Amino acid sequence: MRRYELTVIFPLEEDHHKAGREQVLADLAAQGGEIEKTDEIGDRELAYEIKKRRRGRYVLFTVLLDPTKVAVLDRVFKLNTHLLKYLFVNIEE
Repeated sequence: MRRYELTVIFPLEEDHHKAGREQVLADLAAQGGEIEKTDEIGDRELAYEIKKRRRGRYVLFTVLLDPTKVAVLDRVFKLNTHLLKYLFVNIEE
């Protein structure tokens, strides 16, 4: 298991944020990921327009995950309509 930082940008609407966050947590649990820490970064201006939106709500997850599951989660997250963007970063120890 490796440690990853998963940064997710959700739309500002509360229902999209809540549904998207629940779906991300469910997808991580389904792939055997363990969430160590969750940081709500807050609402921020986006560098460029994504899906006709100029602002998003950032959340940073620290996750323990099998490296082979990252590609699976990448495919699952692409289908999630409640996410604007996401990024997995491997944390070197």
